[in-house]
Amino acid sequence: MALLDRLFRSLIRAGPLTIVGVDGRRRAYGAPAADLKPVTIRLSGRGTEARILRNPALGFGEAYMDGRLTIEDGDIRDLLELVARNLAWEDDETARALRWRPRRLGALLDAWNWKRRARRNVAHHYDLSADFFRLFLDPDLQYSCAYFADPAMTLDAAQAAKKAHIAAKLRLAPGQRLLDIGCGWGGLALFLARSADVRVHGITLSEEQLRIARARAETEGLAGRVTFALADYREVEGQYDRIVSVGMFEHVGPPHYGAFFRKCRSLLTPDGLMLLHTIARADGPAATDPFLAKYIFPGGYIPALSQIAPAVERSRLWLTDLEVLRLHYARTLACWYERTVAAGDEIVRLYDPRFLRMWLFYLAGGIAAFRHDAFAVFQLQLARRRDAEPPTRDYIAAAEDAFRNPPGIV
Repeated sequence: MALLDRLFRSLIRAGPLTIVGVDGRRRAYGAPAADLKPVTIRLSGRGTEARILRNPALGFGEAYMDGRLTIEDGDIRDLLELVARNLAWEDDETARALRWRPRRLGALLDAWNWKRRARRNVAHHYDLSADFFRLFLDPDLQYSCAYFADPAMTLDAAQAAKKAHIAAKLRLAPGQRLLDIGCGWGGLALFLARSADVRVHGITLSEEQLRIARARAETEGLAGRVTFALADYREVEGQYDRIVSVGMFEHVGPPHYGAFFRKCRSLLTPDGLMLLHTIARADGPAATDPFLAKYIFPGGYIPALSQIAPAVERSRLWLTDLEVLRLHYARTLACWYERTVAAGDEIVRLYDPRFLRMWLFYLAGGIAAFRHDAFAVFQLQLARRRDAEPPTRDYIAAAEDAFRNPPGIV
């Protein structure tokens, strides 16, 4: 425990955090802070402390999943909030932060998402039971950052606002052909077809998502205007007036950024427009969190703008608009966390207690990351021509209001 004690004394300044070690001794770290809840954790099991010391982010997560780390005061969200608050990116504590999150030598290899590997990685996460996702997502199954245009919005309202925000930026017109890369369970594609009278083709690498998206299109009477396919973006052919991609770019991987944007450009009509919605880093290129890479998103990678921009430039696409959503995802994840906690018994019945703890650790870590680390959501609007968009952003608000309040809806 001596080395672990030294690690926490160097990292935790705001607290208090109390750790009951495997030896039964209680050790306290950090001075009380008004914005933090006191947390007490207990470690048990042979080798637990050594695993945490060797790789803190992964070791903490696995110990919590396996029940070797239990929380006596507070919960896992309180614990990760406390840790993240002490490693906040803005505080310029790079040296201390790297002791918590060592860079992995294999990070670049994980980012090579060839077609077969990309499909396997997506299935690992998105082919989980739809009944599970329905327990914590909104009714439309939007599994990406919501847009809290009003602080009083519920999660469901904020997800509806996100779709309207994206639709407004796409400047849709009846009859246009739109490609949805990474269409999920089809919610955005169906919304755009209903709201703007466009024809949509959605692609996914998840068989479970494909099955549900197609069923939804049939049920809503939109199968004639909305089609879905199990396909990699590299396999798509044809021409589209609009392309949208929400929450998929995190699975592309830096080695493939150039190919991704070149492919998108080739799919766009000369006056076409694209909206890319992705999590991104403000601190430059870095390794994927080892817990996320192992248990949640194998092959996933959060890009920095400095990695995206060169690929966009080389593809000869115009970056016509860039919006940075900072705390919206922290609030989205907090809503998902609360719903997951409320549905805990049902999730255990679907899977087991270890799975529930894994999911709570993932969501709690995400909240902390978007509150204190260098993560945000970027929306990039891209075009083949410099005059494809109006010279100012004024059109977005008016169009967004129309999508959020269609005629006849009170």
